[in-house]
Amino acid sequence: MQRRHLIALVATSVLPGMGWAQSNKPLRLVVPFPPGGATDITARVLSEPLSRVLGQPVIVENRGGAGGSIGMSEVAKAAPDGLTLGVATLSTHGVNPAVYKKLPYDPIKDFVAVTELVKAPGVVVVNAALPVKNFAELVAYLKANPGKLSYASPGNGTIGHMWGELFKSTTNTFMVHIPYRGAGPALNDVVGGQVMVYFDQVAASLPFIQSGKLRAIAVSWDKRLDVLPNTPTYAELSLFSSNDPSWFGLVAPAGTPAAAVNRIQQAVVKALQEPAVRTKLAAQGLFASGTTPAEFDAQIKKEIDKMKRIAKFAKISIE
Repeated sequence: MQRRHLIALVATSVLPGMGWAQSNKPLRLVVPFPPGGATDITARVLSEPLSRVLGQPVIVENRGGAGGSIGMSEVAKAAPDGLTLGVATLSTHGVNPAVYKKLPYDPIKDFVAVTELVKAPGVVVVNAALPVKNFAELVAYLKANPGKLSYASPGNGTIGHMWGELFKSTTNTFMVHIPYRGAGPALNDVVGGQVMVYFDQVAASLPFIQSGKLRAIAVSWDKRLDVLPNTPTYAELSLFSSNDPSWFGLVAPAGTPAAAVNRIQQAVVKALQEPAVRTKLAAQGLFASGTTPAEFDAQIKKEIDKMKRIAKFAKISIE
């Protein structure tokens, strides 16, 4: 009788086509940044529909600090039982491995890629007082005035820093890098005119672009954005290496069974297809994705290689 009950329990705890038993234990989504940012918002928008699809609780836990390294290190050390996932970003799994000499996790060996969650288009903006109207005029101004302009970033070794250095290398121009302690102070000073150029995600800069305080020069996306129809993509400007947007995705500790990874990936894709989820994400300037584990793994490796090239060009290295 006990054996039949056990068999029935196992049979009813498998999602059709997903090949991995459900658990009554919560699934942890570890966000390696403080609450309120785009990474945290993505995880919280996803948590409820993902819980419904999986049939188990999904809990978001913030473990911020050290550019995402603290949270990612915790995920790397977690049991590979399919109950702990990390929200990886272009910073944690692209920039950090390229710029930090000592990182408490290996972005490839310590994790299994699950899926990309969202993409976030980037934008280069200038203060509206700068006498340039478009990309060609900005490049011409920089070439005529090398070192006269500065660009802000949220800090040394951040994605904004890397995007700025990539812009310099691909346009053969020079600007002085001004690192800030976070994105908020950096953006505020660009809006205030203390610094004239900034490389950002569209979502954060959009209100200031729409109010006329900032001018969008180019975006990193596969086509022109509906909210910025007059702003060309980097690809249109033949700067193809700059046309990659930012992204967030899920990773699991190394050794997590493939069946568990596939079950979660399929559930995430189903959750991301819900119109309400896509609408909530789009309101934050985030576009739902949902790739296979193999595709996301290849993407992470590609990003690390790219960021290492930028770091070498700009001589960026952090202890």
